Formats: sequence, C-alpha cells, structure tokens
Amino acid sequence: MADKMKSTATVDSQVMLSDGIYSMWLKFPKEQDVASKAVPGQFISMYCKEGSRLLPRPISICEINKEESMLRVVYRIAGQGTKEFSTMQAGDTIEIVGPLGNGFALKEGKNVLIGGGIGIPPMLALAKALKKDVTVVLGYRDSNLFLKEEFEPYAKVVIATDDGSVGTKGNVIDAIREEELEADTLYACGPMPMLRGVKAYAEEKDILAQVSLEEKMACGIGACLGCVCQSKEKDSHSHVNNKRVCKDGPVFDAREIIL
Repeated sequence: MADKMKSTATVDSQVMLSDGIYSMWLKFPKEQDVASKAVPGQFISMYCKEGSRLLPRPISICEINKEESMLRVVYRIAGQGTKEFSTMQAGDTIEIVGPLGNGFALKEGKNVLIGGGIGIPPMLALAKALKKDVTVVLGYRDSNLFLKEEFEPYAKVVIATDDGSVGTKGNVIDAIREEELEADTLYACGPMPMLRGVKAYAEEKDILAQVSLEEKMACGIGACLGCVCQSKEKDSHSHVNNKRVCKDGPVFDAREIIL
C-alpha cells in the first residue's frame, strides 16, 4: 500500500439523512489531498479507531469538492464499523486510503443514471460531472427518498418505489420503460438484481452500460482477491475469468462481466 494514498481526514460535518443513513463531509490536508485526485465512481476505505476492527470499510464517494479539499460520503449502517462512523462529530479525525478503484467514463449524448438503495449516493457526483442531457432514475423501497432533492439541479429525476408510494411501482427498469426514456449510455450502481436488470436492458436496446459493483472487500487495493466478480476475459493478475472489484472496478463495462 503506497504511503501517498494514506491520509488523515477531519470530519467537517455529519448529519443523519434518514433512519440508518448518514452523510459525512471529510476535509483533507493539502499535503494529503485525496479530493483533488478523486473522480465520480471511485471509493475510499475508512478505518475504524476500534482496534479489533482491522479492515477498512469501503465507502463510495458521493460528492467531490476539489476547491475545498473535501469529499462527501453517504452510507448506511451495516455493521459495527459503519455504526462507529455514525457517532463521529465535526473535528474528529479518521484514517483514509483513497481514492481507490476506477471511476465512470463520461460520455457524450443522452445519459441515464440509475441508482438503487445505497447505490444512489455515487450517482450525485456523476450527475454533477456530466452537466447536460442527464436523467437520473432512483429506486427506493418506499417514500423515504433520501438525496432526491439534491439531484434536481443537475438532472431530470425519475422515481421508482417497491411499494408504489412515489413514482413508478416497481423497479428502475419498470420506470425507464414507463417514462419511455432514451439513452446512449446507462450508468448504474445498486444491488446485484438491479444491475442484472440494467445489463439485460442495455443488451436488449444495444446501448452502452457502465455498472458499479457493490462487494465486500478486505484489502481494497487488489492484493487479496477477496472481492472478485466473474469476467468474460481472463484476468492478467490471476489468469482466471475473474476481475477484482476494488482494483479493476468498481466500475465495469457491463459487456465485460457476468452478473
């Protein structure tokens, strides 16, 4: 692990967006400025202070503020590590490694961004970077529409909810069909069933799709092979049909991987 990737960030602010979902802004020192190198789709690994939790937690980057050397992460409490993060307050420090992985490749034309659940936050940085011809389709369980309003200055927002309380009743692909959305490129992050649906839809319509995979990680830098996904081509590192989500991804051309 290269020293240049390590930094000590300071919590600038933290708020609870909804039950179990938190938004944290991190400020980086100029000599360890992770924000200046970050692009939409990448993630950071955040270390707990509790000594028994040795492995860092990978968290997607939600927003990038290069001018202020700041990054925003929005995460859901999923275990003791993220529960510890949720107790942090402004002024607290946290060890960070990043930015890690590859980001989305920005394309010209009509862009449709698709986020489901905790895969919604990284779509915000992408929507801000694309700037035009952007529609974002957000999938929620119910009417708890965290982050929805923050997308509205940058994109047309379409909602799908599992229970039908807001927008289209069903999943994000149901919403895309109902709204008759056209796209040159799809960008997606969310649970695996959603990504399978996006890949199938892209193949049906013969359009490009970039998918960001969510996977449990150990090292986060490609050394341990703990977060592989199945690929169509052999990996140059392991010489089998695998790709490392942390190193080769988390963003992949959907045609290159088997979901």
